[in-house]
Amino acid sequence: MHELAALIRAVPDFPRAGVVFRDVTPLLADAAGFARCIDALAEPWLGHGVQAVCGIEARGFIFGAALAHKLGAGFVPLRKPGKLPPPVIAVDYQLEYGTDRLEVQRNAIRPGERVLLVDDVLATGGTLAAARVLVGQLDAELVGASVVIELDALRGRERWPGGKPLHGLLHY
Repeated sequence: MHELAALIRAVPDFPRAGVVFRDVTPLLADAAGFARCIDALAEPWLGHGVQAVCGIEARGFIFGAALAHKLGAGFVPLRKPGKLPPPVIAVDYQLEYGTDRLEVQRNAIRPGERVLLVDDVLATGGTLAAARVLVGQLDAELVGASVVIELDALRGRERWPGGKPLHGLLHY
């Protein structure tokens, strides 16, 4: 994991003063590093029968699509409002500074399908919790979730209910 961590750029005071943004762009640009990252994301889920990987907009799409390919699963985008053609289902959730909405196409996942959630960063946990609600509304079977980066100080893991694994590759 040290090799992957070395490819994450810390950007102080972005997007505002006091925040250290973890930039995954150098990791994505490094072919060997990106391949190692996808292998590490896939490892806990091999043999779990994952049928669909739901990637959360926007960088979750990048990791999610590559992970779906690695697991031999389909890819389903979970998007911000107004980006998917209807019919969609949506869930509103709290952000640090307001609310947002996450949507999925109503027929993107079949009832009972085994689903894995993927995002680039777990911060406060609101987005991942909303994604979990969406999967539940589609009557899919949630296998668990993976994130590339977990910001431990923001305690987002606490918003992830027990019973399903949550894997974070890199912890800051």
